[in-house]
This record gives sequence, C-alpha cells and structure tokens, in this order.
Amino acid sequence: MRQAIDNLEASKIREVANAGMGRSDVLAFWFGESDEVTPEPVRRAAIDSIERGETFYAHNLGLPELREAIARYSSRLHPAVGMERIAVTSGGVSALMIAVQALVDAGDEVVAVTPVWPNLTAQPAILGATVRCLPLQPVDGDWTLDLDALRAAVTPATRLLILNAPNNPTGWTLTRDEQQAILDHCRATGTWILADEVYERLYYAGDTANGCAPSFLDIATADDRLVVAHSFSKSFLMTGWRLGWLVVPPMLLDAVGKLIEFNTSCASVFSQRAGIAALAHEAEITPRVVAHLQSCRDTLVPLLQRLPGLKVSAAKGGMYAFFQVEGAADSLALAKRLVTEAGLGLAPGNAFAPEAQGWLRWCFASRDTGRLVQGVERLSGWLTRNC
Repeated sequence: MRQAIDNLEASKIREVANAGMGRSDVLAFWFGESDEVTPEPVRRAAIDSIERGETFYAHNLGLPELREAIARYSSRLHPAVGMERIAVTSGGVSALMIAVQALVDAGDEVVAVTPVWPNLTAQPAILGATVRCLPLQPVDGDWTLDLDALRAAVTPATRLLILNAPNNPTGWTLTRDEQQAILDHCRATGTWILADEVYERLYYAGDTANGCAPSFLDIATADDRLVVAHSFSKSFLMTGWRLGWLVVPPMLLDAVGKLIEFNTSCASVFSQRAGIAALAHEAEITPRVVAHLQSCRDTLVPLLQRLPGLKVSAAKGGMYAFFQVEGAADSLALAKRLVTEAGLGLAPGNAFAPEAQGWLRWCFASRDTGRLVQGVERLSGWLTRNC
C-alpha cells in the first residue's frame, strides 16, 4: 500500500457512529445530513427515468439538460455562468476529488483553512501533496479568519488554496471583503482556489440580495484560477443520490471530463433526472428547507448557550452547532462517552482539525425540533453528573 494511504486517519465520526449504531435509544446527530426524505417530485422523476429504461451511460460531463439547468440556476444567484463551465459529478465528494486531481501533483503545496470536513485535507494528501493547515481562530464560540496569516501562508509556492464556506463544522462564513482580499492575493501568487460552497444556500445572515452566502463566483472572472464545488445533497435533501457539480474555467472543462471518465464514467441518468426535477422545483424546496433549518438552529443554540461550561454561537451558515466543552481534553473520548452514557450521538471536534480538540459538532437538520430539545436534556443531565 502507498504510504500516503497508510497514513490516512480513519473517520473519527464513523468511529463514534459505529459505537452507537443498532441502539434504538441513541439520538443520532453525528452525520451531516437531514433526516427528511427527498421531496416527492424529485423521487418521482428518478422513478419515471428508471421505468423508461434510462439505465445506460451518459455523457462524462452530464446530461446537457442538467448542465443547462445548473447554469440557469447558478446565473440566478450569481453573474452569468454558461454550461461550458459546468461539469456534473457523482456527488460533491467526487467533485472535490476530481478538482484536486486536475490541479495537484505529488509534492505540490496545498493550504487548507481548518477546521474542515476531513476529506478536504485527505484528498490532496492521497495524491502526494504537502498539506499545510491554516487554523481559524475561536472567539467565544465563534470562528474567525486571520487574513494576514492567510497571506503569509499562501505564497507563489502554493499550488492550491482550499476553502469551505459556509464551513463544516464551524458555520464560519466568508465576508465579501475577505473573499476579495483572498482572490486578489491568489491572483498575485498564481495560486488556484478550490471553493467548497455546497452550503451556500444554507445561509441565515440575510445580508445578501440573492439569499445565499457570498460566493467567489460573484467577484471572479471566468478565467480566474477558481474551481467551485457544489452538491444537491444539502439544500435539496438529496444526500443519497450522489449528485454534484463543478464550476470551472472553460479551459479546464475537457480535462475534468477526462477525469470523470477515469473515476466514475458519469453520474447515473436517473439521478440526473432527479437533479433536473430538483432545480425545476427549487423555489418550493430550498426556501422551505432553509427556513426549517434556521428554526432548528434557533431552537438548539439558545438551549446549548444556557448550559454551564459550553461555548457556542449561532452559525451564519451550514447545518451545525459547533461548541466547546470546558475541560474536555479528548473530543473523541467525550463523544463516545455521550453515546454510551447519555444516548446522544455527536461528532468529535478533533475529526476536523487538531485545533478543534475539546469541541463537538451537532447536526441540527432534524424534521422534529423536539428531538433537539430531548438531545439537550440528555447532554444537560450528563454534564450535571460528570462535570
């Protein structure tokens, strides 16, 4: 086995989940997905596709109808994006991996802003790159970016900068001024930017005209060294469908098509038909999802803020409450104890970065806000008994 693969850490989130799976008494909030089923029109489109016999290969870059629909959708939110910049992928994970494969060679330097979903630092490491992490700074339960530190970290030797905003797990969201400063700096250093913007619609600050988080697509040109990754998973309730897309400079599209061929050949046609339906019904699906998630956030966070020894703030974006537990030295051990002793399943902070040791992530995407209240009661009882 290659040493880079042998060096990869197993998922700490999965390790906690494995300790609680099969237990009906555990309230599980460890994975980053809603427990709400995909809307009926989206499911129906896939069923109809299968019944028509659409079970064959598609174009590497995706069905033209879906690429056109994605381009229209993106152009409603941001400056016009043509389908010549859109590549459909088998999920957001595949989108990110293909982007890294297109841009990174073994030995290249990659800078990633952390804490972050672990795939984003593992993917360049798998390819043999040197990954340097730039930590966000926690302040009273919130996380902030030190722009001067980023400018110092990203140099002409840096091949790729990876950013996830709105961020999993912290909820940190870039401001427009921060994005412009980052783009200007990376233009000067010749550094590519890979922006994971899958949570852009799950944005609660309400300070943008288009109803989504600030995007690099709002300020970049088509020829900038920028790749943006998206997914149908979060804002369309389609985690299991494995459908995502990339927005790339036109000159990169053919290379991305080749990489899709060598990775997955194409996304399944029936999943793509579901994606077309999701975009056709976007106005009735996504605003409702966002409003419900904001209600979940506004139910959970104030309850957590009342518990002694916790530091947490209301995230501007995403679907997570990320909180610090006073005196917790080992997030993984704490998360396992909460499973076995409180029947509460949360993700350990150190799954996302060493600087998040002592933190826990709670996915608040729950159909029933009563589950969130019950979960806080279990956490409160455990803290009373043990802290």
